[in-house]
Amino acid sequence: MMWHKFIAVVVLALLLSACASDSEGELRQWMTEQRTGLHPKVMPIAEPKQFKPETYSQITQVEPFSSQKLSQALKKDSSQAASNGALIAPELARRKEPLEEFPLDSMTMVGSLTKAGLPVALVMVGKLLYQVRPGEHLGHNYGRVMKLTETEVSLREIVQDAAGEWIERTATLQLQERSK
Repeated sequence: MMWHKFIAVVVLALLLSACASDSEGELRQWMTEQRTGLHPKVMPIAEPKQFKPETYSQITQVEPFSSQKLSQALKKDSSQAASNGALIAPELARRKEPLEEFPLDSMTMVGSLTKAGLPVALVMVGKLLYQVRPGEHLGHNYGRVMKLTETEVSLREIVQDAAGEWIERTATLQLQERSK
């Protein structure tokens, strides 16, 4: 029985090797035909355009990057900044209020009410609840409460820009619904 299996395997291997050599020859012939029939099309590159230099026609004008023009612009900006700086500046001599110790993004408005005819916002910082009225200060950027509505607290903050000048910007705290 063992011999029959061995002979069957040998015969099968011979048959497969005979088939493989035939198909390999056909494959080589097909590859040769494809190589000879292949002619790539190469498009010629266009000639480069001739460079024509242009003359600078603004030679009689003031050079835009001259130090004289730059110093004039800086003097003009500094005079405007000095006049604006006198108008906008934080009140540094004022005593800080409790809510100025916390950044604005750590505060959440949780409600509003009316006390003695004036609007009052309820602001939570951590686990403490504070009553905020118009004119009070909160946040690190000298924020002053300008307007209170049922859904938001509007602030005017005074911050320094990249040049070190004081500018005003508005910020708001909006009513946050509590998730259960």
